[in-house]
Amino acid sequence: MPAHSAADAPSPADWAHEAEQRVLDAALRLAANLPWSAVLVLRASEIAGLSPADADLLLPGGPADLAALLSRRHDRLALGELAGVDGAALKIRERIRLGVQTRLDVAMADEAAVRRASLFLARPDQLALAASLAWETADGLWRWAGDTATDENHYSKRTILAALLTSTLGVRLAAGRERATDYLAARIDNVMAFETWKTRLPNAAEVLTQAAGWLGRLRYGRRGEEQV
Repeated sequence: MPAHSAADAPSPADWAHEAEQRVLDAALRLAANLPWSAVLVLRASEIAGLSPADADLLLPGGPADLAALLSRRHDRLALGELAGVDGAALKIRERIRLGVQTRLDVAMADEAAVRRASLFLARPDQLALAASLAWETADGLWRWAGDTATDENHYSKRTILAALLTSTLGVRLAAGRERATDYLAARIDNVMAFETWKTRLPNAAEVLTQAAGWLGRLRYGRRGEEQV
């Protein structure tokens, strides 16, 4: 057999990516029975064949890094599905509605893990990460939708869509797909065009407060039915 040269060995970046995905795959299988925590990362890393030292090197942030891997995988899968859609044939509001629904449908294929990760990201010490990941998702969806804004609208659109994604996910987890679809449609139909969201929709803080309420239901159960 021919000898393998150093060029045949995987690069550190390739190794890291493959190892991260193995850990994430294992975590998805464990998430139904384990909270999103350092214990989950340790167990998933063991299943993926990593030593504790390699796991610490690969995921120094532990469950926070794992949550980021999950969100970014769902972003890639959703944008992959949307790549086959002729966005030019849709109005901008229809593109964003489709983008949000596709992203949520992809996420809910890993529902148990998303529930665990969402509760983890709702912790006060994880809010910055939650906001950053929601921004990444919103940015990807706006770019798919053809947004080319470079002024302040670039930021306002992503901020508002990130808040809408977060709150709609909360509704989806707490009340199901139909209720989430109605919630999303009601928020989008409040305005004539996405460019006026910042003056016509509830502000980002208000929408994030709604999201916190829905996520609270996941942790503590329903206390009366809330109208959306």
